[in-house]
Amino acid sequence: MRRSIWKNVKRVLLVLLGGVVVLSIVYRDLLGYGLGQGWGQLRIIWNAKPIEKFLEDPAFADSLKVKLRLIEQVRQYAIDSLGLKDTRNYKTMYDQQGQEIMWVVTACEPFKLKPKQWTFPILGDVPYKGFFKKEKAIALKEELEKDGWDVSIRNPGGWSTLGWFTDPILSKMLERSIGDLANLIIHEMVHATIFVKDSIDFNENLATFIGDRGAEKFLVHLYGPGSPAYQDYIYEDVDYLKYVDHMLRGTETLDSLYASFQASEDRAGKLRKKKIWIQHIVTSLDTLSLSTVKYKPSSRFKDKLPNNAYFMNFRRYQSRQTDFWSEYQDVFHEDLKGYIRHMSEKYPFL
Repeated sequence: MRRSIWKNVKRVLLVLLGGVVVLSIVYRDLLGYGLGQGWGQLRIIWNAKPIEKFLEDPAFADSLKVKLRLIEQVRQYAIDSLGLKDTRNYKTMYDQQGQEIMWVVTACEPFKLKPKQWTFPILGDVPYKGFFKKEKAIALKEELEKDGWDVSIRNPGGWSTLGWFTDPILSKMLERSIGDLANLIIHEMVHATIFVKDSIDFNENLATFIGDRGAEKFLVHLYGPGSPAYQDYIYEDVDYLKYVDHMLRGTETLDSLYASFQASEDRAGKLRKKKIWIQHIVTSLDTLSLSTVKYKPSSRFKDKLPNNAYFMNFRRYQSRQTDFWSEYQDVFHEDLKGYIRHMSEKYPFL
């Protein structure tokens, strides 16, 4: 009897082992990527130190200690006053020593504002891919460009591991203004509270909306509506939203352009028209009335024009703000905690 049971157990184990081998072959690239990302994240967590260590260090700048204390205040406010999930996040800090540690690759079709998607377990389809090694991000960028995609690489100010790891403060976060830092922390805390599978545009737009509103409320709560911290944040935000609206209008222009292309039209002709219109979008940036910007906005693109991947980022983070605003004001009467509770109930976490 025991021999028969052991024989069945061995068969099951062999089948499971065979399944693992097959899956490892089929999903070799995904498995390798996942292991690399996991190792990179664990390396950061392992080398992160409790913020108390930095606060007690006499060599650590007082101005940065102020920012660390501010993050704890933001975190507690987000939990107590906004209802975001309480996690172990942002209680430690990783010293980047002035270096970037994450490179995120996004790609888009050349004649259509449609992003490339990568599929991951649990998360589903995701329109970006992050790396802790710059050379791997560049290699993917070159591979995608060779296949005809519009590609961009950016360094994110922060990211959320959705509770799978303990997310530390990154030292470069402390270079941000008070309002921008509060916004970033709340934005990432939203991801650890509300995250819908296969809906990255929804997730990022919602985190942007709550991050914006939450930062405003936090600054009023801590400093008051007449404070320099709050006023500076509002002025900068007004300018940024003008820039965002301009780029979103640009995406609509590009949609119309790409829809006008004929199947018989050659690629070189399409690229010429695309370049002309993107140049127009960039040049007309200088017509915006921006109170906090002392240079021509178009100058950031003097060496290289943006591509479709750049424009897609504005849709990913900003295209649904009006919808959220309407619901937030008309239904919830600007009760942000009530709105977050509603969203958490409507969209259970993963």
